[in-house]
Order: sequence, then structure tokens, then C-alpha cells
Amino acid sequence: MTSLAAKVDVLLAQEKWHEERKALRAIILECGLTEDVKWGNLCYTFKSSNILMIYGMKDDCALGFFKGALMDDPEDILAKPGENSQAMRRIHFASAPEITAKENILKAYIKAAIEVEKSGLKIEFSEKNKLELPAELLKKFAENPDLERAFNALTPGRQRGYNLHFSGAKQSATRTSRIEKCVPRIMEGRGLQDR
Repeated sequence: MTSLAAKVDVLLAQEKWHEERKALRAIILECGLTEDVKWGNLCYTFKSSNILMIYGMKDDCALGFFKGALMDDPEDILAKPGENSQAMRRIHFASAPEITAKENILKAYIKAAIEVEKSGLKIEFSEKNKLELPAELLKKFAENPDLERAFNALTPGRQRGYNLHFSGAKQSATRTSRIEKCVPRIMEGRGLQDR
């Protein structure tokens, strides 16, 4: 079994965004968070609760706050990762000097994220109870009640992920095809992105 230190070293050794990851990591560790590796990224927790993570993308590196939607953003630097994001907010960086220049701001945001966690605030996932499932999925449920039970047993986030995937298709045939391909994963209790 690979140790946490070895996993961290592997991520820090990645050529792309190497210096940026190191700069962000140094700042974060000064704020008293616990380091871990989750979802193939450096993840930082407070009393076992996920607070933030560092991840590299094609054009930039980012510091993502799991409950960023609950944080104040006085510098107007928090961005939604995607149009369907309800909780996560991230700060984008293009260089290590940019990170170093914002060190005090980043520390303030990290401390704010810790305070959000300490306060017990929760994200109200407004859409989790308002899923408008496509007719093709409802038809599959009628044909296979076990599929409906398995889908309903998934976490709200997994249900939403599947719903976005299915509903994103413009044509009924494509929606049906996507659903059929995902049936085995749903029956196993796995989400669309689960490995």
C-alpha cells in the first residue's frame, strides 16, 4: 500500500503546475489543515471534513473550496467551476508568482472556509429534490422497477449527475442510449464518475 507521503510526492512531481501546487500547498499547510489525496488531487481537511483541494487543469491551476458558495468573497475571486455547480467555488492561477502575491488573501479565504465548517453551515442543494427526469428514464423505470429502486438509492449528487448526463442529450435516441449504457453502473450503486 502506498503511503500518503508517496502519493503527495507523485502529485507534487507532476510537471504541469508543479511550482503552483508547491506554492499553494505551503500556504495551506500554514493554516493548520490536514493533507490527504482524494480524487487524484491534493485535498485538505479540518476534523475529517473536506475544506479545499488543489488541482491543475489545461490552462490554469486552481484552489477549490468545497463550501465556497457559503463564503464571503470580498476580493471577487471565487468562481463556479461549471454552470451546474452549487457548492464548489475556486480561485484560478496561471503562475506561482501570482499565488505568492496573493498569499495573505488566500490565507484569509482558507481561514474563512474553516470558519464555515466550524459553524456547521450546510449547502442547500436546491436541485436535489427538484430533478426533472427525462421521459426515457421514467419509461425505463416502468419497465424495470429494480432500476428505479437502485437509482433512488443513489446519493442525491449521483442522481443529479446521471440526470444532467441523460438530459444533456438533444435527441431522444441519444438519451435512451446514454441511459442503457449507465444501467449497470446504477444497478451497482455507482455514480457516473465513480471508478
